[in-house]
Amino acid sequence: MPRVERMEIDLALAIAMIDAAMAKAKEIGAPMSIAVLDHGANMLAFSRMDGAELAGPNLAVDKAYTSVTNRIATAELKARFAPDGDLPGMSANGNGRYIAFAGGIPCWDGNRVVGAIGVSGGSWEEDQVCAEAAIVVFDEAARA
Repeated sequence: MPRVERMEIDLALAIAMIDAAMAKAKEIGAPMSIAVLDHGANMLAFSRMDGAELAGPNLAVDKAYTSVTNRIATAELKARFAPDGDLPGMSANGNGRYIAFAGGIPCWDGNRVVGAIGVSGGSWEEDQVCAEAAIVVFDEAARA
């Protein structure tokens, strides 16, 4: 039987991803909550910046959860979750954890999702750009 090998996000990488998202959040002046989950949707690391919104911790985790369990960036789900989309009512599934706001991005190792980042606290664009900063760190580690 062939052996399956995949990259795993360890604590050091999860913290580096959070640090990158936080640096971008500081640069744009938007305090964030940031979560990194592994391939099984288990929490690896979380940080809430001073002044971040109260709803952010739950939303950040659920954005990462949505991305890792559905293998898609949350920003891509808005139209699909709409009443006329191909996944109407999806946000009611998973005990309401599926989120269609920007800021959740899966971490791909080839054709496998090995985790996800979730960021919440700013506008649609601010959450997305902070999550993308974390993905740059992940991608660099994946190529190493």
